[in-house]
Amino acid sequence: MGRHVLRRLLQMIPVFVGATLLIFLMVNVMGDPVAGLCGERACDPATAAQLRREFGLDQPVWRQYLTYMGKVFTGDFGTAFNGQPVTELMATAFPVTVRLTVVAVLFEVVVGVTLGVVTGLRRGRPVDTAVLLATLVVISVPTFVTGLLLQLLFGIKWQWIRPSVRAGGFDELIVPGLVLASVSLAYVTRLTRTSLAENRRSDYVRTAVAKGLPRRRVVVRHLLRNSLIPVVTFIGTDIGALMGGAIVTERIFNIHGVGYQLYQGILRQNSQTVVGFVTVLVLVFLVANLLVDLLYAVLDPRIRHA
Repeated sequence: MGRHVLRRLLQMIPVFVGATLLIFLMVNVMGDPVAGLCGERACDPATAAQLRREFGLDQPVWRQYLTYMGKVFTGDFGTAFNGQPVTELMATAFPVTVRLTVVAVLFEVVVGVTLGVVTGLRRGRPVDTAVLLATLVVISVPTFVTGLLLQLLFGIKWQWIRPSVRAGGFDELIVPGLVLASVSLAYVTRLTRTSLAENRRSDYVRTAVAKGLPRRRVVVRHLLRNSLIPVVTFIGTDIGALMGGAIVTERIFNIHGVGYQLYQGILRQNSQTVVGFVTVLVLVFLVANLLVDLLYAVLDPRIRHA
């Protein structure tokens, strides 16, 4: 196991470098950051040259990237164009988005897996058909439509929640978390249902039933553990997607998290902010994939990492 973890950590290094390099190059072709700093009026040549020297934009792109990566390994993600360190923006944005992601993942795990187990064990029955139709509707409706609809109903019409989030506590993030998790929750439900229905026909399940084991033990101990492997894979990769893809949800509910900062950075062509936040999201993706890989052996004893 230790050798496998070390090998995976070494594999993460070129992936991290390649992903950050690609992001850095893409951000640098978004437009001229100096033009965004000057607003609607164009900067005079002297001011533009000074700003480029100040932020290192007068250097070749490859040198800018090497300088940036050298600072990243010391914990310095650069300075936003308003003079505020990017780490300060991260310190205020990431805790909110992490809480929002935790709420969303809880919805996926609790509601999605539960519905998947119920429908997988009752395949072809009315409850199975109803859940399949409901998940198909959720997948078909865009997230911004779901968010605006729940905000209108719960926040404005029925006044059960505040239409916009203020402090960003867990109690305020329940509805935004549900909106963020809605599409993924539907996929988790369908994936759990399919995996459970397939594994019900496996030899080890028939053997457990033939031994006279209680139904609950057969389902939880034998059937569910093996059926959750593709579900865990999906949820693990979805964590980074939820954190980086929360732009729509955070805009609807006025949540000042990672999505909000990315939106503002792209809007103002603030390359330092965008690259810094996306770099951390790349690390989140890599760590989540590593944890998922290690969970395989826990869920299925037949899997062993050499």
